[in-house]
Amino acid sequence: MPEAPNAMASTDDLRRARSSLAEAELAQRPSDRYLAAHLTALRVVAIVLTHRAAPARARPSSKPRNAWRMLAEVAPELAEWAAFFATTEAKRDAIRAGATAIVSAREADDLVRDVEAFLRLVERAVGFSAIRERTIDAAAATGP
Repeated sequence: MPEAPNAMASTDDLRRARSSLAEAELAQRPSDRYLAAHLTALRVVAIVLTHRAAPARARPSSKPRNAWRMLAEVAPELAEWAAFFATTEAKRDAIRAGATAIVSAREADDLVRDVEAFLRLVERAVGFSAIRERTIDAAAATGP
């Protein structure tokens, strides 16, 4: 039985987030680890927003919205995570602008670990373990 389109999009988003996390873990320079970890956190937010946000209404005059604020609005139980990751944006922007020495190896490693914990929490919150189990069950039922 194939997965629903939304579930497939979600599993694709999850794969991208895990890939970004692996990139963060493997990056040699602390600044690269930090940037990859931050990107992973944004990908995880996208997963939550996909599952929880109401369909966007056309608002031609509206400004782009901050992902961390949107996360806190649609998933109040993740508001502390949203606030935490919002504080990392200034450093991320500085690194992108070339200030690569402003992040230590410890800071980068800590952010990678925090993002990993955030990803696991979101996986449980949106039921990815159930999606994985259905996929595995479906594959087992069809056999090799």
